[in-house]
Amino acid sequence: MADYFVHESSYIDPGAVIGAGTKIWHFSHVMPGAVIGEGCNLGQNVVVMPGARIGNNVKIQNNVSIYEGVTLEDDVFCGPSCVFTNVLNPRSHVSRKHEYRPTLVRRGSSIGANATIVCGVTLGEYAFIGAGAVVTADVPAFALMLGVPARRAGWMCQCGERLALADGAGGCPACGAGYREEGGILRQIDPPVKQG
Repeated sequence: MADYFVHESSYIDPGAVIGAGTKIWHFSHVMPGAVIGEGCNLGQNVVVMPGARIGNNVKIQNNVSIYEGVTLEDDVFCGPSCVFTNVLNPRSHVSRKHEYRPTLVRRGSSIGANATIVCGVTLGEYAFIGAGAVVTADVPAFALMLGVPARRAGWMCQCGERLALADGAGGCPACGAGYREEGGILRQIDPPVKQG
């Protein structure tokens, strides 16, 4: 007996690997060769293609397709109807399966509803992609990306709060983590304050 949950309306093809505690809801399809980690939650109408890799504790909301070449590390959040691609110049009459470009979404990143992630990019750890943004280039860790095309509009804490830096440094008002920005890169310099 499987140690994960699959709604009766969904299809799990032979050869798919699914971790313990994962939940796959209505009308979803996990194809052969897809790998899904432990404790994930896939909403309604999610498709995971062959060769896609999904880490542990990943939340994928309704109407998202994870195509071949897409890797989601642990703790990633994909908002409703966000979009991944795997070819830059698709044509229905030209096969470009040999041209798939990998997309890597690093640990803890969040992708807002209806955002588009164009293939061949990396989203850094704990990046935050705003709803409706179109990402066409690599995103640094902790970056808040907004607009079309997406541009960095600020920095986000690991806990998901927007940061206000002064002279290139600052702390999160919610969790107490400390950060320093140098050369367009943000690094966490103090861990979150543990709550009693």
